[in-house]
Amino acid sequence: MTSATSIDITVGSFTFDALVSGPADGTPLLALHGFPESASSWSLVMPFLTDAGYRVIAPNQRGYAAGARPEGVDAYRVEHLVGDVVGILDALDIDSAHLVGHDWGSAVAWQVAGSHPDRVRTLTAVSVPHPAAFGWALREDDDQKKRSSYIGLLRQEGKAESLLSEDKFRRLRTMFDGRIDPDIADEHIRVLSGDGALTGALNWYRAMTRDFGDIAATTVPTTYVWSTGDAALGRAGAERCGEYVDAPYTFVVLDGVSHWIPQERPEDLAQAIIERARS
Repeated sequence: MTSATSIDITVGSFTFDALVSGPADGTPLLALHGFPESASSWSLVMPFLTDAGYRVIAPNQRGYAAGARPEGVDAYRVEHLVGDVVGILDALDIDSAHLVGHDWGSAVAWQVAGSHPDRVRTLTAVSVPHPAAFGWALREDDDQKKRSSYIGLLRQEGKAESLLSEDKFRRLRTMFDGRIDPDIADEHIRVLSGDGALTGALNWYRAMTRDFGDIAATTVPTTYVWSTGDAALGRAGAERCGEYVDAPYTFVVLDGVSHWIPQERPEDLAQAIIERARS
């Protein structure tokens, strides 16, 4: 585990708790977690980044942070998630930062880079490809359709909460078992056990639409990291990702690695992030 400290970041009426590590004058790097995780998903990656001189900020995002759990599905539309990221940068007086995201954090990072390229020095997207590439795969690729079939369940209000939380979050713990450090897994569950947290996290899925192609090609230098053992994201969308990047682009494939890249291969991921940030 990293020796990161916890800080609170106020954005409008919300307060986001975040893990922060690295020199105060280090180059800022913002890391966005996915579902069903928390800021601690970056705990094993952060030491490599801070050793390289970066100031790493990993917030618990909307729905996960106790101080940022608005009610209602509409409050979790992607424009609000993007606004949170920009608001965090503003609150910390950061003009631009290297941006990293995994899973849903990757989906949001693509949107931030597309709509606010002046705030993003480089982008490293992990697992989830450019939204247009993912949307194409969902429409055209039978393999991706099967892999994404679970989304229908997560969009069912009440039923999803009941299934995921029963027996002390047994299903989520089974997903993590053997792939994630037990202490990190416990922190994910602790966050999602908070009042309203699981519903807030699931609302990301409930607010999503199929308008994946409405985002322009990314114009910031980008690295996309995908793993062949990912049960949720197939090869078709991954290989199409580069078609939607109009900037220097690197596609990194980690053979035999599961979806939990930041925790299963933290050093390799950190190296990919550092190489992109220094390019």
